[in-house]
Amino acid sequence: MFKKTALALSALLISSISYCQIDHLIVPSYVRISIDPIESKKIVNSLESFLKQSVTANKDNTLVANGELLETSCLLDEIKGMENGIGADKKNFFKCYLTNVVQLDSINYTIQIAYSGVKEDTSVLRASFKLNVKKQADGYSFSSPLKTNTANWKVKNIYNCNLYYKTHINMAIIANYVKKMAEFDKKLNAPVHITQMYLCGDFPTLLDLLGVTYKLDYNGIKQNTLTSFENNINLRLVGADDSNTQIFDIHDLWHERLHRVVPVSIINKPVDEGCAYLYGGSWGISWKDIFKQFKTYEGIKKDWLTTFNDNKNFSASPHYHLYVSYVINALLVKKIEKEEGFSGVIALLSCGKYQPDNNNYFLTLNKIAGINKSNFNAVVEQLVKDEN
Repeated sequence: MFKKTALALSALLISSISYCQIDHLIVPSYVRISIDPIESKKIVNSLESFLKQSVTANKDNTLVANGELLETSCLLDEIKGMENGIGADKKNFFKCYLTNVVQLDSINYTIQIAYSGVKEDTSVLRASFKLNVKKQADGYSFSSPLKTNTANWKVKNIYNCNLYYKTHINMAIIANYVKKMAEFDKKLNAPVHITQMYLCGDFPTLLDLLGVTYKLDYNGIKQNTLTSFENNINLRLVGADDSNTQIFDIHDLWHERLHRVVPVSIINKPVDEGCAYLYGGSWGISWKDIFKQFKTYEGIKKDWLTTFNDNKNFSASPHYHLYVSYVINALLVKKIEKEEGFSGVIALLSCGKYQPDNNNYFLTLNKIAGINKSNFNAVVEQLVKDEN
């Protein structure tokens, strides 16, 4: 078998030294692909085309396996740009190598690729990936091994979310998180879509399940989340213990859901943060406790407009930051949502980027709720009293 494979490869590999270059894909001479030189060439050419198409929208990649776009889109996001180093002079610094091909049966393979380069006589591995490969009538298609790697996992449905987990699930935290996801989407009038959430335990395990066997960017990272969105389905890979409240943070979830509906370019950050404080707290601190710290810091004040513009950090801990204008915005959002409905909140959120003079903010606030710089102090003073 080995001799037949070597003969087949000799017909495929152009270089007689160590490897051949097929555009940007390098095939080392030691890689055994197939005993059939025609099939070997098809695999290499298909892989090369798949990688070339990674610069386009993932849904437009013609060599993604049927029914595997969602998870493969997430993997493609990790592959994008791996040929480039840091700096304009490092474009295409890392070369892509085909490092392993294993035929599993008559139509299925698993392959590995790696991006590496040499810097100051030192070899640097940028990233390496594993892909499932399926033989087609006219070539080969590619996909993430996520589904294969989690085929025996358990599945539980909550709201519009399918939860995938290996052994157990912390329902107290996860159910609340998914519930808030649905609540925020309803507030934002977001299109209804399904979420597939995989609870992977930690980030290295997540990467391995997805098909990322190494990535320099993620050195030493224990917990993280990766996502993709295709065909009205949201994939959420959670690389953390399912009791980790930092990963399942409602404050961050608000930002994520808002940014799916409203362009970031028009969002007023202080209002966005005010909503996040109100709906999800911050730094693990509830809205109720944030407001208590705010009141302790502010004491008895009447010039709320100056306080709002100064926007001091009032956190009781040096490790966190909590800002005055975010709390005042939270109070205003609460009032507007109650009196004008959430469409009024969206209008204020969408008033444009923060400006030092807040002109765009006050023009919109006055239009929505009749609140301007002249009556701002009186309105906020009442809101603070009411919140107490």
